Amino acid sequence: MNKQKNKSLNRKLISSSASVVISLSLVLFVVGLLSLVLINAQNLSNYIKENIGFSIMLKENAKQVEVMSFNKTIDAMPFTKETTFISKESATTELENELGEDFVSFLGFNPILSSIDVKLHPEYANNDSLRVITNKLNQNNIVYEVYYQENLIDKINNNVQKLSFVLLTFCIILFIIAFALINNTIRLSVYSKRFIIRTMRLVGAKNSFIQKPFLVDGLYQGMYSSIFAIFMLIGSIKLVQAETANILNINDLQVIGIVFVLIFISGLLLSSLSTYFAVKKFINVPEGELYN
Repeated sequence: MNKQKNKSLNRKLISSSASVVISLSLVLFVVGLLSLVLINAQNLSNYIKENIGFSIMLKENAKQVEVMSFNKTIDAMPFTKETTFISKESATTELENELGEDFVSFLGFNPILSSIDVKLHPEYANNDSLRVITNKLNQNNIVYEVYYQENLIDKINNNVQKLSFVLLTFCIILFIIAFALINNTIRLSVYSKRFIIRTMRLVGAKNSFIQKPFLVDGLYQGMYSSIFAIFMLIGSIKLVQAETANILNINDLQVIGIVFVLIFISGLLLSSLSTYFAVKKFINVPEGELYN
């Protein structure tokens, strides 16, 4: 009979420890993913801004030599990330394919102009810089018009800032919720051993002696949870590496190392602190409340 009770108790203890490890692993995994995104927030912002640009419409009578020289001049500008020259013929063909008809024959003339599409470096992807750039480019004799979407650029910059703030807020809230959940899970685990704690108190064991085995178990649980979370993160990084290598800096071992160290330390701290406070509570709890 006693053997059956001991086996049942061992199963409950193992199940309790496993639930703590699994819960903490999942929480640390999500926190790790958010940490990667937050650390790479600037890269995400730059990736979005590098796709912002403007188009330079060239005059009809612009000579090929002048266009090539102008294009090289733009390439040498500090704000330029890359340029793409679109000839009148290729632009006309592309528009005809989109419309599905020959609009040149219908109009009797070709209204399309040659153009140069310019993509900017991130630090120049704002309306203030673009106004200065466009005013300067409009002074060139072969430039007909410089076009960019002012409202779109404002929206992109505002949304990038909002996204960073939301991610940071979500990460903090998740960490607080995680601490509360893990704390409750560990308290339930310690609660199942409250009579053992009381017995040790009755035989005169010191608080540090009672806490020691629980804290050691807490450290092991935190360590195992951190390791599992790190392995899940590695798997996730491998899965998305081909898709996000240009956006997230997941090839930088230093960045990944920082995230892994933070996860490991967070796992140890969450588990150890929750265990410490839970055990401390049941050490000092009156005997009458042990049965509640």
